[in-house]
Amino acid sequence: MSLEIDYSGKKVVVTGSGAGIGRSIAILFAQAGADVAVIDKREEKAQETVEMINASGGGSGYLIIGDARQEGQIEKMFDEAVEELGGIDVGVNNIGMLGSQGTASLIEMDENKWRDVLEQNLLVTALSIKAEAEHMKKLAGGVIINVSSGETTRPSPFLAGYGAAKAGINHLTQTAAVELGPMGIRVIAIAPGTTLTETVSEFFDEERISAIEQSNPLRRINGLEDLGYLAVFLASDFAKNITGQLFLADAGAHLSRERPKSIS
Repeated sequence: MSLEIDYSGKKVVVTGSGAGIGRSIAILFAQAGADVAVIDKREEKAQETVEMINASGGGSGYLIIGDARQEGQIEKMFDEAVEELGGIDVGVNNIGMLGSQGTASLIEMDENKWRDVLEQNLLVTALSIKAEAEHMKKLAGGVIINVSSGETTRPSPFLAGYGAAKAGINHLTQTAAVELGPMGIRVIAIAPGTTLTETVSEFFDEERISAIEQSNPLRRINGLEDLGYLAVFLASDFAKNITGQLFLADAGAHLSRERPKSIS
């Protein structure tokens, strides 16, 4: 086996890939040779990702626009992606956000906030897995990667809903691995710690970023490419015997008792 990871001829779908972690994952798969369907509800941002993919010198990018929270949209978007790509070998489920929870405390979380954060994270991921598996079973195999969160192993105040939803994704990953394994489908979760996304760069000043770095063993935070490299490896044949696992990418933050003073 060659020690190079080559996705030439492979078909990859990445949800929530209009920016940030999803965009980085999509671009790195394309650089490795895969054709990539970019799924996002933000057309302008998603188009930017497609253009970056097509300029990468690797595989081709395809634009799929839709809102995953609208009934029937997830199945429709994956059907469109498969029609464009001609199949799906790898699905990366990256849709998820705080939603209306914001930084509400557990006491402040009403029914609407709970429904919102669970729907945006856990339900959307569950329905994405279903859609991916329906197509992958026809090809007798594939890899599904769910983007979870380091919040599931090192909980913070005021993120109860988000953390619970992401923890649900971890369990869902294991259940899906058991059910889909006999079909040749591997299911894996990756859990990013603090990552230098556009949002983090905009709202965290240098002092706060430094505090986060100094609070973990490796004294750094994730660059966007760190999650992309991890996803590309886990979906490759080098990891063909791995399924049902959660992979933390947090510079060891889950090992540290120290918390940066600038974070709640």
